[in-house]
Amino acid sequence: MPHTLSGAAEAVWEAVAPTLPGFTVEVLPEIDSTNSELMRRARNGQWEPVLLLAHKQTAGRGRLGRQWISDLGAPQQGGAGNTQSFLPSTSLTFSLGLPLAPFDWSGLSLAVGLSVAGSLHPDIRLKWPNDLWLHGRKLGGILIETANIGASSGSRYAVVGMGLNLSAPAAAGLSTPPAGLAEVWPGVTAAQALVRLAPALVQTLQVFAQQGFAPFQARFNAVDALAGLGVTLSDGTTGLAQGVDASGALRVQTATGWQCVSSAEVSVRPVGMALPVAAQAPD
Repeated sequence: MPHTLSGAAEAVWEAVAPTLPGFTVEVLPEIDSTNSELMRRARNGQWEPVLLLAHKQTAGRGRLGRQWISDLGAPQQGGAGNTQSFLPSTSLTFSLGLPLAPFDWSGLSLAVGLSVAGSLHPDIRLKWPNDLWLHGRKLGGILIETANIGASSGSRYAVVGMGLNLSAPAAAGLSTPPAGLAEVWPGVTAAQALVRLAPALVQTLQVFAQQGFAPFQARFNAVDALAGLGVTLSDGTTGLAQGVDASGALRVQTATGWQCVSSAEVSVRPVGMALPVAAQAPD
């Protein structure tokens, strides 16, 4: 398995290019945000499928405008022949851009999370709508953005951003310390994780484009980090999380009945409460 990003880029390209014509992989020394860059390109009419990585992102973004610190390994001089090498990476952050035309976009971030979790380790769980958890702590997150592709096209250019902690970052100011993939994959590098997850992620997006979220529903509910937990929605409503429906909406049992929460702007937080279980959940 490759141990450098350049080797990983080549391995990913070889695995993906036969099923995704025009696919490229780019590795940059530094950029503000890989998601922002692909969205800029899309607005300028560049809609080719591409996987974009940078050794350093100076303005990485998470959901709801949160900052994501990214470090794939800082460059250093030294070694045989005074060649440039890279310090060990602490995170893996990349953006995958490609045209998609699913009949329903609902649940895309959940399908992406399933693909990443399934590629990396069976202990990883998914917290609706876009976080990966490991042993009850946040391991990574997903940010999906889209741009129009011409007035006559049924497609949109989808930019799937992924941020994953390889080693646990500093926990200053956080009530729960983050997790790192090295806890279950000792010595993992960004290159190794990328080769493991990127080709499977492209396949998942292709399946989603054809079939939507429904084929992923049961798999998500099997690794749902919130299942059976008390939660508080951003509007103050409390209830018990009971998995997702076929569209990827979170099912919440409240004191006044069931709610299906589908908005990407809804914040869900475990609150350690309990409510009676309804006789039957909605489909």
